[in-house]
Amino acid sequence: MDFTISRHKDIDTSPKTAMRSKSRFRRKDVFGWLLILPSLILFTFYIWEPLLENIRLSFCSAKLYTVTGFAGLDNYKAVIGDVDFMAAFRNTFSYTFWSLVIGFLVPIIMAVLISETVHGKSLFRVGVYFPNIMPTLATIWVWSYFFMPGDTGVLNILLGKLGIAPSQWLNNAHFTIPLIIITMTWKSAGSTALIYMANISGISPDLYEAATIDGASIWQRVAHITVPSIFSIARTMLILQVISVFQIMYEPMIFKNGGPGNASISLMMLMYRYLTRDYNVPKAAALSVLVSIFLVVLSIVYMSLTRDKEDKR
Repeated sequence: MDFTISRHKDIDTSPKTAMRSKSRFRRKDVFGWLLILPSLILFTFYIWEPLLENIRLSFCSAKLYTVTGFAGLDNYKAVIGDVDFMAAFRNTFSYTFWSLVIGFLVPIIMAVLISETVHGKSLFRVGVYFPNIMPTLATIWVWSYFFMPGDTGVLNILLGKLGIAPSQWLNNAHFTIPLIIITMTWKSAGSTALIYMANISGISPDLYEAATIDGASIWQRVAHITVPSIFSIARTMLILQVISVFQIMYEPMIFKNGGPGNASISLMMLMYRYLTRDYNVPKAAALSVLVSIFLVVLSIVYMSLTRDKEDKR
């Protein structure tokens, strides 16, 4: 009892001490806000201000780049009623589908194979990342020569050596989107694989040693140790990939300018057409708002579903 009383006596609860600690907290708080103030200003100026201005423009009418009045939902109705919008909407989902079929699994397979490699691991890491260094425009030009139709295309020349007749490739509406996705995967898969490799390197070696002692094969180790360990990062990379592919523009524009016909036009490319060909800024703003809303809703639904599955584990 005496110890408890003396301990409470040692604690200074005077108003002066409380005010001193409170003022010290305020000084630290102000100093922290001053540190992040430049970043907040830049973020507000370059992110929030253009975002809010874009939303405002989507409800306005304009002549060239001059706002002339309030248009309500007319721009949204014009976008949804556009024939090109439906084609771009279907194509964008097709891009997303093929990117998940082709582009999502390739980095994971590369990361697992390189992680299981004993010799030359650094060389393979540099090799898979090298395409990511190339500029996007140069990558598209190189692959456009590779897929060039006729006897002069590199792919047709290689197939001709095997006795296979040349194909039109990018001029074929059924092949255009998958071939564009292959090009994008070739360029970006290496950098994504490095992220997976970094995650795999954090797995405890004791787990692999125990599995090896128990007689597990390499495929069993990958299935029961590696894959479950990268589930969280794979979930994040999947939604980031969907968001990125949903905004594809340069590749179909440079490859075939959205063709043949409208077989490869995307939503972002259609927005670019509204802006540069039709000089219709409000319509382009309305389309960008629609895409943003869809991606936000998709992200929320996806994260909620995956969170529920992870909680059940």
